[in-house]
Amino acid sequence: MVQQLIPTRSDAVATGLTDEQLLAAYAPAPGPDPFVRFNFVSSADGAATSNGTSGPLGTAADQRIFALLRRHADVILVGAGTIRAEGYAGELLDHQAQEWRRARGLPGHPGIAVVSGSLDLDPASDFFTASPVPVLVLTTAAADASRRSALESVADVVTAGQDDVDPGLVVELLAGRGHRMVHSEGGPTLFASFQRADRVDSLCLTTSPVLVGGGERRIAVGEAGGLRPLDLAVLLEEDGALFAEYRRGSGVRDSSSS
Repeated sequence: MVQQLIPTRSDAVATGLTDEQLLAAYAPAPGPDPFVRFNFVSSADGAATSNGTSGPLGTAADQRIFALLRRHADVILVGAGTIRAEGYAGELLDHQAQEWRRARGLPGHPGIAVVSGSLDLDPASDFFTASPVPVLVLTTAAADASRRSALESVADVVTAGQDDVDPGLVVELLAGRGHRMVHSEGGPTLFASFQRADRVDSLCLTTSPVLVGGGERRIAVGEAGGLRPLDLAVLLEEDGALFAEYRRGSGVRDSSSS
């Protein structure tokens, strides 16, 4: 039974939170500006994966919240490494979730975008061939021309940087396609790059009550550009797992990183 700890509420203590209450708790900030959210799960000792994937760290409540968060997305953004590790083939929202979106004037399925500087992606994979919407690939001008040509037969391939993908340009390009609410599910390298560019507005983090140890990766890998203040907006608990949302701190975004 998921309990809400922050903000406090008296109407869900005995029965747990409904889907609608969870959706309301995680609603993106209002307004016309882009809102970039990252969603991760971590072990209690800070590992983002177990044996290379995040699945073993999840709980039933984590999977429930994970699915609900997608309902708010205009576009689901992932790194190429996450595609290779986790799959992401086919429908990413079930029928009920798509009906919820349509009832609120949204397309049934959010857009799907993948960041890949090297274009090390298989155009014949189910990620492309079974996608319910056209896939957008965000890459660099320096990417291999033959790989780009192969992917252009199954996806819309767009340049978003010279030698590295520029998170600020990614957000700008997505906003230009009507994707204000950007929901990213990894991976760690992508998250670090968005931190470095100061383009993270929300981090939804599940802390799973397990220890992993060893050399597993953290939720951010690579230089992140120093401390970024965050405010704790939501804190939930179920069976020892914690579900937090941190939002951009009250300070002004660093314009030099935009």
